[in-house]
Amino acid sequence: MVSFDAREPGTPAATWAADPRLAAVPLDPRLPGGDGPLLVLAAHADDETLGAGALVAAAARSGRRVTVVVVTDGTASHPASPTTTTAVMGDVRRREARAALDELGPGIRLVALGVPDGAVREHRAAVRERLAELVEELAPTLVVSTWRGDGHRDHRVLGELAAEVAAAADPAPELYEYPVWMWHWATPGHPDVPWTQLVGVAVPEEARRAQQDALARYVSQVRPLSGRPGDEAVLRPDFLEHFAGDRELFFRAAPAADASGAAGPGAAAGTTASDPARFDEAHARRPDPWGVTTRWYERRKLGLVLGSLPDERYGAVLEIGCSIGVVTRALADRADHVTALDVSPVAVERARERVADQPHVRVDRADASDGLPEGRWDLVVLGEVGYYLEPAALAALLDDVAGALTPTGTVVACHWRHGADDFSQSGDDVHAALAEAAARAGLARVVQHVEADFLLDVVSRDGRSVAERTGLR
Repeated sequence: MVSFDAREPGTPAATWAADPRLAAVPLDPRLPGGDGPLLVLAAHADDETLGAGALVAAAARSGRRVTVVVVTDGTASHPASPTTTTAVMGDVRRREARAALDELGPGIRLVALGVPDGAVREHRAAVRERLAELVEELAPTLVVSTWRGDGHRDHRVLGELAAEVAAAADPAPELYEYPVWMWHWATPGHPDVPWTQLVGVAVPEEARRAQQDALARYVSQVRPLSGRPGDEAVLRPDFLEHFAGDRELFFRAAPAADASGAAGPGAAAGTTASDPARFDEAHARRPDPWGVTTRWYERRKLGLVLGSLPDERYGAVLEIGCSIGVVTRALADRADHVTALDVSPVAVERARERVADQPHVRVDRADASDGLPEGRWDLVVLGEVGYYLEPAALAALLDDVAGALTPTGTVVACHWRHGADDFSQSGDDVHAALAEAAARAGLARVVQHVEADFLLDVVSRDGRSVAERTGLR
């Protein structure tokens, strides 16, 4: 289970140190970014010191111009504390950040954006605008940010924004991303750890001592807030061990493909299914980016989708948004012909490999919102794709799908309900749009499955139940 509470036990630093890949991470022999300005982005005060403090100290002490941006206000640091208010805690965290930067080196500029804790996504546009202003003002040769894959929503969104802003700059700075929570929730063998992107930066002992002194300035995090029984520090000593080595580790990742937000999982709101770079990066980083083959949640959901299909077998099947082809392969066992589409060339190649032994399956790189393949379809599958489209584009696609069904054609749709940073609308909105499109086209709902996590709907031109279709009644 992914945990973002450093008061809870996580993966020990010794477990990471025991993996030979950690020692084999290549070292960047120079201080990255040359001698130009350095811009460091922290989702929360202390992220910069945990993940990049020694790098910042070495840069500042070498005379480089260093600016640190702390995006959130720190007010959610101690939500259950009876001894302090959120306003007081926000002030405490700002003062601690200033004191920590003073330990790291002289003249480090602090920019505090004051976004509420946990709400970087909701303030995405404003944060991006301010970061773009700073990049234009400073012309940094290196941008260092929280890692997009760190799991924590604020870390992820800030990493995406860093990639977007870096890509839009001319010239584009180098981009380093530092993990914080990965060391806690992941293990060395976790599939979400992209070992090939890791690079190490060796830091002088003086810079390392400065980083440890800076961490000590975050008193509210490294010490219990009160002397009451049971009170404990936000950052456990064994968590801090991950950040006490003789080098700092970063993911040296490419900036976003463009400034529009095509930045990998969790791209900017407004991303549509026609942004292949957003999905290409996700598939290039991991062979199964959404854990479709490994997570019980995904395997169970696939079973429910297949079990909801009212007919045992279909003639022509169209799957929109096939990703790596796991659902495609399952549909192949129940259809005479399957056409699967995805906007990502990387995903299409993976899907083709998966169904290479199925001559009746075709996988094409295509954007269904630009038009469907010619033909009539007995079954159309829309899985986890509708919310990448703006409402008007989704409505148009659903009308096209309804118009391309055979006289007994069926549509099955399944979508996550909790939202994500790159969705243009929610899963509930998608299924509401499907209900409206079905009403316009005279399709009947034959299955509806509702859970806290996802919605599953099946609508069809044939409104009979499975019992009626199979002659049981």
